[in-house]
Amino acid sequence: MIPLMAQVPQTDARSGPVTGTDTHFEARSYSRAEWDARRSDLKQRILFAAGLTMMPEKTALHPQYTGKLEGSDYTIERVLLETSPGFFLGGNLYRPKNLAGKKTPAIVHPHGHWAYGRLENQPLYSAPTLGINMAKQGYVVFAYDMVGYNDTSQVAHRFTGKREQLWQFTPLGLQLWNSIRVVDFLESLPYVDPKRIGATGASGGGTQTFLLDAVDDRIAAAVPVNMVSLIMQGGCICENAPHLRIGTNNVETAALMAPRPMLVVAATGDWTRNVPKEEFPALQKIYALYGATDKVEAVQFDSPHNYHQQSREAMYTFFRKTLLGINDGKQVKEVGVEAPDARDLLVLWNEKMPARAKTFDELFEAWKQHADRQTNAEMDLKLLRERLAMAVEAQPVAKVLTQKMQDGVTLSRGNGDRVPVRVKAGGPADTATILVHRDGAAAALATQGIVTQGTVYAPDLYLTGSARTEITPRLTHHATFHPTDDAYRVQDILTAIEYARSQGARKIRLQAIGDAGPWAILAAAVSSTPVELVAEPLSANAHWTYDDWLAEHCFVPGLQQVGGIRTALRVLAAKK
Repeated sequence: MIPLMAQVPQTDARSGPVTGTDTHFEARSYSRAEWDARRSDLKQRILFAAGLTMMPEKTALHPQYTGKLEGSDYTIERVLLETSPGFFLGGNLYRPKNLAGKKTPAIVHPHGHWAYGRLENQPLYSAPTLGINMAKQGYVVFAYDMVGYNDTSQVAHRFTGKREQLWQFTPLGLQLWNSIRVVDFLESLPYVDPKRIGATGASGGGTQTFLLDAVDDRIAAAVPVNMVSLIMQGGCICENAPHLRIGTNNVETAALMAPRPMLVVAATGDWTRNVPKEEFPALQKIYALYGATDKVEAVQFDSPHNYHQQSREAMYTFFRKTLLGINDGKQVKEVGVEAPDARDLLVLWNEKMPARAKTFDELFEAWKQHADRQTNAEMDLKLLRERLAMAVEAQPVAKVLTQKMQDGVTLSRGNGDRVPVRVKAGGPADTATILVHRDGAAAALATQGIVTQGTVYAPDLYLTGSARTEITPRLTHHATFHPTDDAYRVQDILTAIEYARSQGARKIRLQAIGDAGPWAILAAAVSSTPVELVAEPLSANAHWTYDDWLAEHCFVPGLQQVGGIRTALRVLAAKK
């Protein structure tokens, strides 16, 4: 997060070095009131990044059991769940035998980026060993695929693209939705106690664990392993959807578990090496706000990146205390087990995917249709405006810093931004026209036939006109940590609006020239200061609603999922 400045910077910080997955973040301190507000915002950010702000309908899971393996005191079943119509998730259900009439705790177990996913069986990670041991201890465990792994093969694991991101259709969102549906599945089992559902996973599975418990209060206890870090935020696209970590980091996400019990497992040989001295104290401070420092624990092992036997034993001991209610101070030891052949754990080994399974394109189309239906049916225009503001990352402009220049002024909100604005005085002092052109102020002022009123302000929006500059090469997953260039341009218009208001303008006309229309429409829709929008009509510019055009000319992740330019125009119509 860029610190607030007292004056307009000489260069725009948005074009300089930026944060990313490997930035060393600093933990922030909060009062209880501050954290309560922060946790609400963070939860909404996670849901928005996952494309789940408008939660899909929880349709029937239609669990299909394709086989069972029998152990001496446990069973392993192969299960296929239909987490949304035509989309199937594969997993294994580990459980004790003879559960009739009993209610037992259950564990959600997403895997990380090991080559064989939930089938992996080696010293640093073994999902079968974990599942069998926990079944022997009295738990029901569902170990399930990340998208693109094993039985869950309808989409690739690392799919991404601007078109998909406009709709927030990402691996992260699909995985989070699958995790929520796994909790639904476990709740539906007659022998599972819905009040005692825990979650644990390592690496990418650790990310899934704390994202799930952040948005789903049904998780009663959690053990994220080798992923709660201030120095690495996740290396895969499945952990880095746009918007997810703008102004935040994994430690704050993990802290959303408070005050529910959580054990953080760390290793000296990966990015959790600082947990005892940095991340754990930060988590303790959040838990202390609830008087619950005894509910968060941390343990670190001298090892590489893992979910090995020592880490699992720490997890067994923690869940024994928090979910089984046995707190006798004894450590639970893992017993040696023989993992089944990987083929015997596959749901679709010698089986066909159900005929109603959708292709990638069909799943994407269904995702878009769901978003359109919900947006079109939403009558709360205040809520729609909030969703648009979330998409463009619109921030309130509390104060505008200024610096005079020869033919105008340079503006800043004090956070490193820099917006040159050419000013032409004239007309009533209480009236202003803000001219917006894709090529900047000079092009706007040179446009023929423009009718202006009052003082004219022509901003050079981010990287346009005189604001063009060399930028530091963008890091991978840039949009996870920063607004896009087009979102910055919308924010710059908001800054110009607030500056015009501060100069005494009570009537502000925002005039967009040509294809600057989408920037201006979005700014007018989310602006807290009323403006009169003058832009070409959508009927003559249907391309403003097309995914391909927006991806190149107004790329704002999530914009289409909340209705895009049409929703912005609905909001504007209601403001009149």
